[in-house]
Amino acid sequence: MLLPGLSLPRHTSTLKVCRLGRFVHTSTASEPTGPVRVRFAPSPTGMLHLGGLRTALFNYLLSRRYGGAFVLRIEDTDQTRLVPGATENIINTLEWAGLTFDEGPGRSSAGNYFQSQRADIYRKHAQILLDQGAAYRCFCTPERLESLRTSMASQGRPPAYDRNCRHLSQRQIDEKLRLGEPYTIRLLSPNPVDQASAHVGQFDDAVHGHMHFRGPAGFDDAVLLKSDGLPTYHLANVVDDHLMGNTHVLRGEEWLMSTPKHRALFTAFGWPIPQYAHLPLLMNPDGSKLSKRNRDGPVQQYIDDGYLPSALVNYTALLGWHPESNQELFTLQELESQFSLSGLGRSKSVVSRERINWLNRQHIRMALGDSERSAVLVKKACKELAKAPNCDAHSADERTVHKALDLCCDRLTFTSELFSKAPFMFVDPDLLTPEATKLLNKVPEDSRIPIISCVLSNIQSEFKPEWQSLVKTVAEAAQVPNKQVMMMLRFALTGQSSGPKIPDLLDALSIDTIKRRLHRAAHLQK
Repeated sequence: MLLPGLSLPRHTSTLKVCRLGRFVHTSTASEPTGPVRVRFAPSPTGMLHLGGLRTALFNYLLSRRYGGAFVLRIEDTDQTRLVPGATENIINTLEWAGLTFDEGPGRSSAGNYFQSQRADIYRKHAQILLDQGAAYRCFCTPERLESLRTSMASQGRPPAYDRNCRHLSQRQIDEKLRLGEPYTIRLLSPNPVDQASAHVGQFDDAVHGHMHFRGPAGFDDAVLLKSDGLPTYHLANVVDDHLMGNTHVLRGEEWLMSTPKHRALFTAFGWPIPQYAHLPLLMNPDGSKLSKRNRDGPVQQYIDDGYLPSALVNYTALLGWHPESNQELFTLQELESQFSLSGLGRSKSVVSRERINWLNRQHIRMALGDSERSAVLVKKACKELAKAPNCDAHSADERTVHKALDLCCDRLTFTSELFSKAPFMFVDPDLLTPEATKLLNKVPEDSRIPIISCVLSNIQSEFKPEWQSLVKTVAEAAQVPNKQVMMMLRFALTGQSSGPKIPDLLDALSIDTIKRRLHRAAHLQK
């Protein structure tokens, strides 16, 4: 599959040739041979997006699979786009998902992980490039640059700087500096057809295979330092990746076209280049790109909707990663042990609520089978029940809630649905509703009291009988079919026409509750 707007070259070579981004795929992913250092580097311009969570997850999993460190770095150099609370949301969301970073804000004193507070470091490195002749000052005004973009667009050419200031003499530069003219610092990009520097446009991407950039898109003289002295993404990203010792860079596919620039920067500094892996976009079911503005975009929306962390992590892992087996349900620990770069696919993934709903149902069931996870699940459900109207808070104790979850887990997509699916576990049912009346009418009038009386005479407060055999006993004594006993019990205990199996329901309710509800039902028949 190709990126939107891109097309296949005519040849069928296994080499991926890029001209303005055109390429075909050949996978050459290889697994790390030792410990890795990876980073998640979001910009706090909004709440964490599902695509961002996936990038963080894949980086985290790689660090846990092969050992090493997972670093959180906040790329906040564009102060005009910062959203208050976004950084806190990113950190809190990673914590909610169980993705513990080893280094980052508040986690380590070894360094500063906010790019806005590292400006001196970037200016120092921009000066290094100037001194080496690998960068130059650009005095072009915003008006000239805009005119250049307009002119190139009218000619059907991609926007690129014309390198007007690349050949200024030192005397011209000194004069402009003396006059105080504002300037940016641009990378002196290598010539893509120069054999000595062609390697920056050729690299093996862990997802997209061998890449070969030849057009100008990856080789324009990118701005490294803006006129206000702050770095662009390109400079800050490369400097930090080197200084933080990152061995692998897993990031979104939108940065694929910038990789030649970044490789050129690594080369200009004389630094080793990390292994890149560019993750395909996430898509809506209608084929449009998933964005922060979509309801299914922000992770906070999934949290607010009640999805379990384990379910969302499981779902997110399968948005682009393919396990070697047919396994679909994963705990975070299982993902840590099985994740691999070779499992990353190049096709775009479609976000599906139906799929994650199914996974959430499975993870509710999985959690109930684990004592530690079930305790967390029960506490979550208790908090939700406390907010449910008409729920008796005294009856919604943890023991009863656990029983209710066990009883209804096959019918729950969210734990917040517990009261609506099983109100009978917390309050006595309304036996006068149309649904309850319709159910009662299926039991002959002359059989109702005998059924209730037989049940009451066969249960004691000290212990619970074997309910399946009790139903048969009552049916024989009352001389009615087993089905009528079941319907009468369902009416008395739930007032609902459907629900859990009667033996399971009787096991979940206390003897006192069963007796009280049977007496209530009998009283209505008089």
